[in-house]
Amino acid sequence: MAPHNAFYAQSGGVTAVINASACGVIEACQRHPDRIGKVYAGHNGIIGALTEDLIDVSRESAETVAALRHTPGGAFGSCRYKLKDIETHRAQYERLIEVFKAHDIRYFFYNGGGDSADTCLKVSQLSEKLGYPLTAIHVPKTVDNDLPITDNSPGFGSVAKYIATSTLEASLDIASMCATSTKVFVLEVMGRHAGWIAAAGALAGRGESEPPHLVIFPEVHFDREAVMARVDEAVKRYGYCVIVVSEGARYEDGTFLADSGNTDAFGHRQLGGVAPTLAGMVKQDLGYKYHWAVADYLQRAARHLASRTDVEQSYAVGEKAVELALEGKNAMMPTIRRLNDTPYEWRIEAAPLAEIANREKFMPRDFIRADGFGITEACRTYLAPLIQGEEYPPFENGLPKVAKLAKHRVERKLPEFTI
Repeated sequence: MAPHNAFYAQSGGVTAVINASACGVIEACQRHPDRIGKVYAGHNGIIGALTEDLIDVSRESAETVAALRHTPGGAFGSCRYKLKDIETHRAQYERLIEVFKAHDIRYFFYNGGGDSADTCLKVSQLSEKLGYPLTAIHVPKTVDNDLPITDNSPGFGSVAKYIATSTLEASLDIASMCATSTKVFVLEVMGRHAGWIAAAGALAGRGESEPPHLVIFPEVHFDREAVMARVDEAVKRYGYCVIVVSEGARYEDGTFLADSGNTDAFGHRQLGGVAPTLAGMVKQDLGYKYHWAVADYLQRAARHLASRTDVEQSYAVGEKAVELALEGKNAMMPTIRRLNDTPYEWRIEAAPLAEIANREKFMPRDFIRADGFGITEACRTYLAPLIQGEEYPPFENGLPKVAKLAKHRVERKLPEFTI
């Protein structure tokens, strides 16, 4: 039997280690030339499949593919593009199958978060309806750590390490200047509905006396009076106050503290700006001098400070995706199962996409301190192993070396398609 081709694409917000998963998929595919022919990547995610804009990864050198493991961003281009409902927009899904048929693609690897899991599941369902033999496997990735079933989401450990480190370092800065300068520092981190990244900032210190003095989670309703009272108390007791706040912080009625009024391509409210909003409250209510920072893209692009655990797990889920596909497992996602906390031990398993797509994992209440402003020891035990180890990229002239892909395009065979 002649080998068939594979398609890989990246979706949603990228991470410091999503390309490690790409490396895992590509290298695993190349170890099975009798089963898998060429590996194609979609330029800018699923849009590359719809527009037949394919990259022939098979023409990249082995050294370049290996360098993906230490390259941040999305090497093949990602996208925020949600496929519509199958029943009302069937043409989009049929177009995907047409492209896959034209290029003899029988393996579909989609690297992303919850929305991407939904897309992967829908593609799998339609290929079955149309009688096209396609094996669709979702490769997990999200800095928000909100995918269900898996112990943690690839991409999160590195963000957690960056935020914990940044909180520690910034806290030392504030502590050294608070006598005559800044009293309050606010760090805004990602996390729309789940406070996992904000929780990671709490790894910088232990107890209420060590910064961060407040962590503000989406899971705990924001009470301005209570928050300001705690800030005032910290400044009076310790001379300064450090706050880590999730972008998804919200009031009891569900309103975000910072909402631009816009939505992204997935239909999510666009957030950002909670740090200056909160800092403004501090100035207005307490009069303290403040500074604020937004980690924004820096937190998910900091490959130079990636967690070794995260890199290894990200590569491993890519490998497992290929293994599942070759075993004929369809509409599945590799998952991480924690076997032990100390020493940290884990293995890769798998779960059906039907149990993952469009579901979110939130911070459990026993991970959040009783007062709502910090983490418990149970949370610390969960988080600590995920930021362990360093796997620095190679450096050249003082800067990290990254993969530079040739991105050879595959010749188009079908009419143009407008999305």
